Amino acid sequence: MKTFRIGGVHPNDNKIYSAHKQITEVPLPKKAVIPLVQHIGAPAKALVVKGDKVKVGQLIAEAGGFVSANIHSPVSGTVTKVDSTVDAWGLRMPAIFIDVEGDEWLPEIDRSNELNTICKLDAKEIIEKIKAAGIVGLGGACFPTHVKLMPPPGKKAEVLVVNGVECEPYLTCDHQLMLEKGEEIMVGIQILMRALDIKKAVIGIENNKTDAIKLMQKLSSRYLGVSVEPLKLRYPQGGEKQLIDACISRQVPSGTLPIEVGAVVDNVATIFAVYEAVQKNKPLISRVMTVTGKDVKNPGNYSVRFGTPLSEVLEFAGGIPQSTGKIIGGGPMMGRAMNNVDMPTNKRVSGVLMLTKEESCRKEPSACIRCAKCVSACPMGLEPYLLSKLAALSRFDEMEKHNVMDCIDCGCCQFTCPSNRPLLDYIRMGKAQVGANIRARAQK
Repeated sequence: MKTFRIGGVHPNDNKIYSAHKQITEVPLPKKAVIPLVQHIGAPAKALVVKGDKVKVGQLIAEAGGFVSANIHSPVSGTVTKVDSTVDAWGLRMPAIFIDVEGDEWLPEIDRSNELNTICKLDAKEIIEKIKAAGIVGLGGACFPTHVKLMPPPGKKAEVLVVNGVECEPYLTCDHQLMLEKGEEIMVGIQILMRALDIKKAVIGIENNKTDAIKLMQKLSSRYLGVSVEPLKLRYPQGGEKQLIDACISRQVPSGTLPIEVGAVVDNVATIFAVYEAVQKNKPLISRVMTVTGKDVKNPGNYSVRFGTPLSEVLEFAGGIPQSTGKIIGGGPMMGRAMNNVDMPTNKRVSGVLMLTKEESCRKEPSACIRCAKCVSACPMGLEPYLLSKLAALSRFDEMEKHNVMDCIDCGCCQFTCPSNRPLLDYIRMGKAQVGANIRARAQK
């Protein structure tokens, strides 16, 4: 069974708590807060002001640059202000505040569950519709999808690699989405193949999702050029460079993008959003997310309208258990501890993990024993022990020379370290500074 070639670890997947839990819709909030920063790139620019009436699906903020994304109202009601809000980590960002009044949708949005398999649009029209719908990568990066579908001059896509891996422990929303919306995802794949003018798509799914593999294999037999590749269980196989290596045996060179080897990677949730945008005229206003944890009363996969306070989502899942020691945005490997659960949900939120006090307690770090386990585990072929030491010493120029920007923040190094050293914490800090230095040089 296939997998990627460099590094990787095998954490317990802990998906049992929310696996196979049917997608449940979270009730609408009374007040919605819509952040204007829900994607990589420039913030969106508000198009509404206090007192404006809005409907579900209405454009309320337009992309602020080439790498940016439109934002649509996930609710109907009255705009009360355009101000700022605080995210899960205490950072302020611009946002639109809406008092929710009913649930009135734009009439052009098809809200039926009827499958629409016929797309008559050409490539340019498809990309324009995806751009208009504000679709971004829902696998975690939130990179505007329309940009990914427009390769730079001299580059040509050859294969669409579909990410159905969901290698992050605990999270199950993509798995459940494949089980419930597999046919729609297949149509979305065909639409993206037309947009890219390619004849081949490969869906990578890890072998702990045997039911999804069987279903998608059965469905793919009816769609020309689409195949399913069962993959060996290995983290971080959901990283796009690792997934490309596992599915089509091509390795993306350091400092380059997947298009360098003729690949475009999209997550199954993103592809479902593409289907809804192109076939149903529905912009990206909600997503499926996992709420889970050992002591969570109702762990599951929830469809959430953006702007809903995360605290209301957690309450709908049974509330925060008394045993909770840490709340993680995302999964335990790449997620980060949250200090504010009143933040509004948005395109970036794929899951919330509530760890018990025992699970969340970090072990005391000790001296590095030079075992090189972190080097063996790094899927990008880096030297985490060295990068973390350079970060601690603020030697950022040397970090750049040692390719720190290739780091994908997967946490394999920290997971495998027998000395419990906070390798990823230091590397993230240094990587942020190196990135800032690179941007400053580019502006000169």
